[in-house]
Amino acid sequence: MSAPAAAPLLTTPLNALHIELGARMVPFAGYSMPVQYQGPGMGLMAEHLHTRQAAGLFDVSHMGQLRLVGPDAAAAFESLMPVDVIDLPVGKQRYGLLLNDAGGIIDDLMFFRVAQDEIFVIVNGACKVGDIAHIQARIGQRCRVIPMPDHALLALQGPQAATALARLASGVEKLVFMTGGNFAIAGCDCFVTRSGYTGEDGFEISVPAAQADTLARALLAQPEVKPIGLGARNSLRLEAGLCLYGNDLDTTTTPVEAAIGWAMQKVRRTGGARAGGFPGADKVLAQLDNPASLTRKRVGLVALERVPVREHTELQTTGGQKIGEVTSGLLGPSFDKPIALAYVDPQHAAVGTRVHAIVRGKAVPMEVCATPFVPTRYYRG
Repeated sequence: MSAPAAAPLLTTPLNALHIELGARMVPFAGYSMPVQYQGPGMGLMAEHLHTRQAAGLFDVSHMGQLRLVGPDAAAAFESLMPVDVIDLPVGKQRYGLLLNDAGGIIDDLMFFRVAQDEIFVIVNGACKVGDIAHIQARIGQRCRVIPMPDHALLALQGPQAATALARLASGVEKLVFMTGGNFAIAGCDCFVTRSGYTGEDGFEISVPAAQADTLARALLAQPEVKPIGLGARNSLRLEAGLCLYGNDLDTTTTPVEAAIGWAMQKVRRTGGARAGGFPGADKVLAQLDNPASLTRKRVGLVALERVPVREHTELQTTGGQKIGEVTSGLLGPSFDKPIALAYVDPQHAAVGTRVHAIVRGKAVPMEVCATPFVPTRYYRG
């Protein structure tokens, strides 16, 4: 008996365009996705630097998009997450976390208050089937859960993103970080938010799949814009100190261990008007109220030698005792040093602490440092 064939890879609505542009396609989250583009001025390093200097266009259509509709949608969604959904004003976006009953992270996501009775949600591609099933099972009786598989998602990121996009959609430049609205762009019906996953100013654009190719070509026709693959998306988000689900966050990790307690608004914390009431609340709030109870904590690391330190690399004290593991790591193209996110024992989590990463049996000295590694440049008005 031969092994069962792997499921064929799904493709995004921009698949033909990627191939036309010379993309190197790789499997990612069940999709065939562009990791980088071939040709002069392209490749991982060049694409990363272009996004930091001008504007890059990313196809993120593998991600899950859905709408929650009904008068109880906000309260229902809030019952699944340790964040404030009810008080989010119409027109604003927020970062959220789906938790399991042990306080572990099922997924991280973005949600936008479209109207009093409607929330637009974007979840990670590798998690979307499970997320939608989880949301449907937990709150499907309280509101309508409407997946949007007929929509693509594009991200336009970089300091010149607003200039490029405003040429096609006047008024989009007035948006500030974590706000959004409906815009017609190159004849396409787009929902635009001023947000992203690179640490730069930029936009995420939801568009009907049938219009995605038209939109992408119109954006790529702008002189500031080049196509950017998933490789640079990863190095950009890591320099910005942003977590990648499946690497830096998972179902065994709580928001407090992951050092994303900032995502939990006061109203949902101990003493808040709507404290608790989310899955795993007892454990998560106990960790938040008593940080000494933590057994591990996420930190940023910078290597003191020019040796890239990859995920799953063991971390030790300078005396050789195991204290943790790297969850994401690479040579930061803008930072120009090897950087990493890692989980370590809390007593070794203070900024400035020296640790050793064990790379092919050799100790590489690293130092705990604050994140982001590269300052973020979100547009707040």
